[in-house]
Amino acid sequence: MSYNLLKGKRGIIFGALDENSIAWKTAERVHEEGGTFVLTNAPVAMRMGQINELAEKTGSQIIPADATSVEDLQNLVEKSMEILGGKIDFVLHSIGMSINVRKGNHYTDQNYAYTQKGTDVSAMSFHKVMQTLYKAEAMNEWGSIVGLSYMAAQRVFPDYNDMADNKAYLESVARSFGYFFGKDKKVRVNTISQSPTPTTAGSGVKGFDGFIAYADKMSPLGNATALDCANYTVSLFSDLTKRVTLQNLYNDGGFSNMGVSNEVMEAFVASEKK
Repeated sequence: MSYNLLKGKRGIIFGALDENSIAWKTAERVHEEGGTFVLTNAPVAMRMGQINELAEKTGSQIIPADATSVEDLQNLVEKSMEILGGKIDFVLHSIGMSINVRKGNHYTDQNYAYTQKGTDVSAMSFHKVMQTLYKAEAMNEWGSIVGLSYMAAQRVFPDYNDMADNKAYLESVARSFGYFFGKDKKVRVNTISQSPTPTTAGSGVKGFDGFIAYADKMSPLGNATALDCANYTVSLFSDLTKRVTLQNLYNDGGFSNMGVSNEVMEAFVASEKK
C-alpha cells in the first residue's frame, strides 16, 4: 500500500546488495512512496550483488562510491544533485563490515589493521557521508539521515565481535553530528536498531541463526523483518517525523525491553531436565 509519503523527495541510498538487504527493501518502498534516489555501493560490493536489477526496477541511476573515500563521496553528492535536479531530502547509510568476523578472528585476538578497516567502513564512513553533505550544503531543510544499527551497541552479544564497537561508534556519530545538522541546517539524524535480519551482511556472524531464533522467542511481536525496517525508514524520511532526531530507535518487536520471555524460559527448563 502506498501513501505517497515521499512524493517529490530526493535521496541517496547506500548499501543495496541483493533483495535480502534492508537497503534494497527500503529502495523499493521509497520508490512506491513516490521518492526518487541515486543508488550507491562500493565497486567491489556491486560486482557481488544485483544492484543493476534494482536500479532498473526503480528507475534509478547508480553511482559507485567507496564510503571511506571523501573524494568518492564528494563526487557522489555532486552527481546525485545533478541527476536528481536539486538538493537531497533523505539518506540511508546501510553499510557494515568486519574483516575480523569474516576471517574468524575472536574478539580477544583481533588483527588491528582489520579492526581499523572495519571501523572506517562501518562507522567513520557515516561521519564522512554527513560531513560531505554538510559542507556541500547538499541537504534540504527538514531532510532526514538514517543509519542502521544493532542492539549489540548497548548489550553483549559475544559473537558479534568488533561489529558491536562499530555500531556503538555509529550511534555516537549520529548524535554528535545530528546536533550540528539540526542546529545549523534543520536536518534530522537517527539510527534504527534493527532485529537480527537474515541479510548477506548479517549471515557472516558466527551463530547468526541462533541470534535470530533467540531474538524471535524473546520479542513479544517477534523479529522485525527487512521490510518492517524499510517501512520504519520511510516514516523517518517523511514529513510525519519532523522533530524526531538524535534518536536510536528500536525496531525489534520489543526485544530491547525484555529481560526474559516464557518461551525462552520453557526452552531453558526443558534442556535442564534432559
